[in-house]
Amino acid sequence: MTHGGRDTILARHNKQLAIAGLFLLAADLTLMTDSSNIIAFQGVLGAYSHMACQAVKPEMEVLPCSSFEDMILAVQEGRAALAMVPVENSIAGRVADIHHLLPGSGLFINGEHFQPVNHQLLAPRGATLDDLVEVHSHAQGLAQCRERLRSLGLKPMVHPDTAGAAKDVAARGDKTVGAIASALAAEIYGLDILVASAEDAEHNTTRFLVMSRTDVTPPVNGDRMLTTMVFRVRSVPAALYKALGGFATNGVNLTKLESYIRPGTAHNAQFYVDVEGHIDAPAMQLAMDELRFYCQDGEVTILGTYPASAIRD
Repeated sequence: MTHGGRDTILARHNKQLAIAGLFLLAADLTLMTDSSNIIAFQGVLGAYSHMACQAVKPEMEVLPCSSFEDMILAVQEGRAALAMVPVENSIAGRVADIHHLLPGSGLFINGEHFQPVNHQLLAPRGATLDDLVEVHSHAQGLAQCRERLRSLGLKPMVHPDTAGAAKDVAARGDKTVGAIASALAAEIYGLDILVASAEDAEHNTTRFLVMSRTDVTPPVNGDRMLTTMVFRVRSVPAALYKALGGFATNGVNLTKLESYIRPGTAHNAQFYVDVEGHIDAPAMQLAMDELRFYCQDGEVTILGTYPASAIRD
């Protein structure tokens, strides 16, 4: 065999090894980024949504997302298996925009979680309360600590989110600038906690929904269940009253009823409802028949049936 022939064979062999190596690397990356073990949330690391993910699915990797739309898209596209979706806070009320996104998301509710919100006053390492001049956080975080900040003579500065404020304060390293955020944010970004539980009111809690692409409705087994749905009634007198009448006559309890205007429709409200009961229970089926009768065709969307949180007991 000529020298040139051996070189050609060697080059071909090296190319085959390189291709095989690329396949192995791709397989390793696939294992490392297995979407079935990823839960998405809106915000940056250290957010209360991050804490909720750790509380509910401590074995899963987290995927921070810049917006609620990006969080939902991550699950829709298969980059994450679950989304941790905040829907309401015991002090601030419902989370804006979520109700508009859920009906058309194609995702299903698998569970709920109530996350305590304990705000901490954070500052760069070595800073003291005497050093602080201003405090950065989300508008809601600042509002929930208003009296504490006023008593300390600190100037509130609005930031897009709590954990992001902690991250920025850590990056600046200015001892005159602090943040209101979680204890997890303090741990992640290396900040000191100057005041623990800095919120003015106790029992500050955010309710989250755990959502996925798959409807995993549990069987009817006697456990306490919730069913969440959205609907739009027909334009007839007393339609809402009549639509909900089936729940009353069949002994089915509504735990939440909210109305909101869908984007692009200024005259026809949509309703978001949490109901105690399993979607396949006989009483619920009778109530749903009456609800659908007074709703427009295709305007009843079941978002999921799932176990009620133990905190409701």
